[in-house]
Amino acid sequence: MKPTPTPTKDRDTNPGIVESPLLPKVLDAASEESRAKALAQRLGMPYIDLWTFRVDAELFKNTPLEWMLRYEFLPEREDNGTLHIIMTDPTDVVKRDELEGLLKRKLRVKVGSRAALQEILQKSESSQRVLDQATEEFKFQLVKEDEEGQEVLSIDRIAADASPIIKLVDSIVFNAIARRASDIHIETQDQVVMVKYRVDGVLTPAMEPIDKKHHQTIISRIKVMSELDIAEKRIPQDGRFKIRVKGRTIDFRVSIMPTVHGEDSVIRILDKESANSEFRNLRLDVLGMDPETLRRLRKAIREPYGMVLVTGPTGSGKTTSLYACLSEIQSVEDKIITIEDPVEYQLRGITQIPVNEKKGLTFARGLRSILRHDPDKVMVGEIRDEETAQIAVQAALTGHLVFTTVHANNVIDVLGRFLNMKVELYNFVSALNCILAQRLVRKICKHCKVEFVPPPQLLEDSCLPKEKVKGATFYEGRGCIECNGTGFYGRMAITELLDLSDRIRALILEKRPVAEIKKAAKEEGMSFLRESAVRKVLLGETTLREINKVTFVD
Repeated sequence: MKPTPTPTKDRDTNPGIVESPLLPKVLDAASEESRAKALAQRLGMPYIDLWTFRVDAELFKNTPLEWMLRYEFLPEREDNGTLHIIMTDPTDVVKRDELEGLLKRKLRVKVGSRAALQEILQKSESSQRVLDQATEEFKFQLVKEDEEGQEVLSIDRIAADASPIIKLVDSIVFNAIARRASDIHIETQDQVVMVKYRVDGVLTPAMEPIDKKHHQTIISRIKVMSELDIAEKRIPQDGRFKIRVKGRTIDFRVSIMPTVHGEDSVIRILDKESANSEFRNLRLDVLGMDPETLRRLRKAIREPYGMVLVTGPTGSGKTTSLYACLSEIQSVEDKIITIEDPVEYQLRGITQIPVNEKKGLTFARGLRSILRHDPDKVMVGEIRDEETAQIAVQAALTGHLVFTTVHANNVIDVLGRFLNMKVELYNFVSALNCILAQRLVRKICKHCKVEFVPPPQLLEDSCLPKEKVKGATFYEGRGCIECNGTGFYGRMAITELLDLSDRIRALILEKRPVAEIKKAAKEEGMSFLRESAVRKVLLGETTLREINKVTFVD
């Protein structure tokens, strides 16, 4: 079944697509395909199904986009000086002659559907090149906050005579939004400035290195946007700004850090509004957990009281998992309050409180106030100190269902972390319903997924003997426009869940060795992180190299 192009009216709500006045209105896919097939048959030319067509990334990159838009064609391949192209209307001889002159090569023409070609070009508009060219057409609103926290709008227009540095920074920002980046890194080196995007947890260069002489003006522009001190260059600074693009407000958190070569900047992108529709329907099913872990977690989050604890390193999707838990149990009968630093995504029907340490609103103080606000369920963004840990455990023991996160490597390490925060072991173990440890791995791009035979060395490094994987099919992504050549698109969670059964509680209170607790958990059906990761590889969802980066090889 062919995918149907997204209607134009919906494009404003899709952060990955940027409208272009050069593109025609979206057409009916079925009728366009029939027209193209009939035209190909009439002209005696080959017909190419563009819905399944794999674009040659290098050839596409080297062909000016404005030509592809104007003459409605795509390059297919180059063969002995002849360029094979796919056109929507090869009957226009004038266009063909003009194109041959521009490309300076002999053309071999094939026919494709206009609707499918339009879809490919829309997706390509999210790429680096187009955004750099189109930046001057964008207008965005810089949103500032006054002392009372009210939003005061001011418009920063990118005019024709605007500074090239302003255009460059704006281009970097818009490009990052289109590329699904979570962070923008501006790194200063000896002679150049590097701009990188973190997409799906991995840093990739965003553009060619920039001359070092532009470094200070780039950083100054970011400081002005974030209302930071442009004269101070010796100490770290933190700020924030908001940008309104097509009626959607996007938050940016800015960190400026002095280094030996000059100041570096990292900009965290929090696109709350675009994620709202995603989070409104967010369920635990979409996180990628195996059925048994999912069943046990759902049982734990529906308990009347206790603590559900999610653990993992920074950026492992802990908050997303907690949001998914809250979305599943949310009802009009329960009052759910969260305290977070910051509130990453706004959830409808849930009271969310941002931590503000400058004003004295810490996790501990906020949690105390929340408990006087008659909640049924509470989410604490992170337990960082003794006071918060003590209050959270007491809340779980006194009839509240508490969801929270803590930084630890695995479910067993969590116990030591809380004991280190001077929480009484008996109270902590009594309060706990379950501990979920998780990591994020990148998913193979479904558009360029191909079978892959892992070399023996990779299997050996992964501690997977040939007998164990006999008959298994491995996959990898070849790299395409959809995934920007990486072979990966999106991420999913790999998890391990420790259910606090009476037996496990007894072993923890007796302070038995970790190996004994793990053995008991295994007997009760617990699946460890590495096992979960290997299962994802054997299901063809990710790669061995990817899981080896985030889990220990047993």
